[in-house]
Amino acid sequence: MNEYLKIFLSSMLIDNVVLIQFLALCPFIGMTKETDKAAGMGIATSFVMVLATAVTYPIYQCILSPLGLEFLQTLVFILVIASLVQLVEFYLKKSAPALYSSMGVYLALITTNCAILAVTLNCISKNYSFLESIVYAVGSAAGFLLSLVLMSGVRQRIKIAPVPAFLRGTPILFVTAGLLSMAFGGFAGLIK
Repeated sequence: MNEYLKIFLSSMLIDNVVLIQFLALCPFIGMTKETDKAAGMGIATSFVMVLATAVTYPIYQCILSPLGLEFLQTLVFILVIASLVQLVEFYLKKSAPALYSSMGVYLALITTNCAILAVTLNCISKNYSFLESIVYAVGSAAGFLLSLVLMSGVRQRIKIAPVPAFLRGTPILFVTAGLLSMAFGGFAGLIK
């Protein structure tokens, strides 16, 4: 159990996909204007991330690797991710139309979200077992959600803060992202 906790905390805080690995910056900047939209995007991406890991791991271990087709992993993984995003899109369109419309193009961009592909590939490259891969994916998903919600909270404060004219808009967002990244860098010594 201790090993799974280490994998979870490491993937969530120490190896955060957004703030440490600098992946998925498009939804990180684009979907954090409002906390509810950021949380919705984080949950949708988290769902796809965990499910993609659960589907791609056995495909790699049971089909691609035994047949010597490891070179197809990126293509196969992207196809799996795209299929899962379509399922999420259909679900949100029916059950949460307001969230579906507010996400706009960013919902379709989950398909090309490099964080999801990176998590699935990391599970293979780190030689995790299936259960370790799921824990890693859940931790990464929680880290993704945490980074989006944190950034949305900071953006709410930035709206009312006296920001110099030359930093207004996107520049202050990237300065803020850099500061959040440095803060998350402080977690590096958390797990030995």
